[in-house]
Amino acid sequence: MTTHLVRPGADMTPSLAAAPTFDLDAVLASIDTMAAQKPVAAQVVSVANAEDTDAKALSQTLALDVALASRVMKLANSAYFGMRGRVTSLQFAVTVIGFTTVRTMATVALTDLDDESRLPADFWRMSTGAALAASLLAPRFGERPQDALCLGLLAPVGIALLHHNDPEGHRELTAAESTCLGRRTAEVRRYGIHALRLTAVALEQWGFPSSMIAPLSAVDDLAAHEGALLRAALELASRLTVVDYVPVPVEELTGGVLREDAVPPVLDRVAAEADELRLAMLGD
Repeated sequence: MTTHLVRPGADMTPSLAAAPTFDLDAVLASIDTMAAQKPVAAQVVSVANAEDTDAKALSQTLALDVALASRVMKLANSAYFGMRGRVTSLQFAVTVIGFTTVRTMATVALTDLDDESRLPADFWRMSTGAALAASLLAPRFGERPQDALCLGLLAPVGIALLHHNDPEGHRELTAAESTCLGRRTAEVRRYGIHALRLTAVALEQWGFPSSMIAPLSAVDDLAAHEGALLRAALELASRLTVVDYVPVPVEELTGGVLREDAVPPVLDRVAAEADELRLAMLGD
């Protein structure tokens, strides 16, 4: 059944034009259509999710998409994995970065996130910033760095989908709200759903594990430990990318797990490494 998440007459931000009706089923169906146009990337997502898959089988499928395989090789040889120049085969690259990361990169290709012309300004700066921050902070929250990296990379998928549906309106909304929470509140008011919740819906449909979906669903519940790492990562990424951003104390966002004195070195590493990660993800 088609779900219309914005109703005529709903409370809108006065300065914005009326939002188009946001049809969730249609948006998700459009992604399936894109997948049909990129069959190898879709197959990589499927193969990476199969329980009986090994690195050899996944690399053989991946090799059918030269551009995507090249990105996997570039990422495996990046500073993040500490293997610069030593990964010379695609199968080894798959082993180095892990199945979840390969699947994440294929999902990026499927959803046209590798086409910066169709995305909000600074989309990839925010995405890679959140990904690296999440990865660096993951051990403090009992999470695996590579899983946290993927969560950070995929979290903004919903932003791209909202932007595709309503480019001018979402651009104005983003400019008018200086905080992550403020933007999510404005998105709910305009679309009936915020970007991170939309990401969770999409990832659930694509069969991603609950460990990837739970943080997205819990991001606004400050008492929920599941969302603490993602809240911290988004906060740090915002500090690096949003002009005139007003910081929110990380102690409040993480229930005291992370303190402000631990933030500066993480910000320094994110700033130093984010561009290389973006280049690897986009293949530039």
